[in-house]
Amino acid sequence: MLTCKQEIGLRISDFSMDGILNINKPPGMTSYAVVAAVKRLSHERHVGHAGTLDPAATGVLPVCLGKATRLSEFVMESPKTYRGEVELGITTDTGDAPGTIVRRADASSIDREALVSTLGAFRGGIQQTPPMYSALKHHGSPLYKLARAGITVERPTRPVQIYALELLSWQPPVAEIEVTCSRGTYMRSLAQDIGEALGCGGHLRSLTRTRCGPFDLEDSISLEELEAATAEGRLFEILHPLDTVLLRWPALIAGAQMADDIRHGRPVSAVIEERDSGSVSLPKAGDHCRAYTLDGCFLGVLRFNAEREEWQPEKVFV
Repeated sequence: MLTCKQEIGLRISDFSMDGILNINKPPGMTSYAVVAAVKRLSHERHVGHAGTLDPAATGVLPVCLGKATRLSEFVMESPKTYRGEVELGITTDTGDAPGTIVRRADASSIDREALVSTLGAFRGGIQQTPPMYSALKHHGSPLYKLARAGITVERPTRPVQIYALELLSWQPPVAEIEVTCSRGTYMRSLAQDIGEALGCGGHLRSLTRTRCGPFDLEDSISLEELEAATAEGRLFEILHPLDTVLLRWPALIAGAQMADDIRHGRPVSAVIEERDSGSVSLPKAGDHCRAYTLDGCFLGVLRFNAEREEWQPEKVFV
């Protein structure tokens, strides 16, 4: 079947590319370089990733195009799952394999039982110190720039959630682990902290993100596959819809009048059950919901105001 591009002779750049790509980031490439590649291939001006991966890391990197960039924060808030290798006995300045070795220690006494016990202490809510080699800023300067200049500054710890942490394999001195965690978790810091807790230090030897919110590694595409899809006019086929990242929320189905209210930023009462212009399905109270018209068109994101018992439009897509 001919695509719109083929039928009416328009370029991809003549369309608004609104959606999310599930990119499998290759090793040795920055997340920003992936964004640049997507921007070049799609001809879409508004492109951004939803959660940085270190250059050495691979795996799921959601890339938002067009109007989807307004929803990137909700992708970043989603839980993420990683598979990584922690090499014990070697500590690096960056916390991962590309870094410079700063300490070696004997890890030969570490057995599987000690490792499993230590991993258990990192499940749940923990405090984590961000690494110096990170994009966090100190008085306006990224920490990694200070680190490259030989400057180390105090970084306040911050709470993160480790929802799951399992040992997949143990080939001394390398432990392969799988981690599901909250936004803001640094896997390099986790690897270092595990090594320190075992008394021998350690670093993250390799890392793959296997899941980010609704996006799974098995369904991701390589940049080569993306390039082929754009060359064949199939880019629209691999774009995930805007609301893909919101499906965990309840849905509000609005009649014509309510849909008009939402489009114009007017709040919707949570106690109204129907409107004269059409039936309405209202979710129960919660933090957020997604809104649709009666014919299934996505309207936007609404936030619940408990004090006023109403849903306030937060991000509207006309």
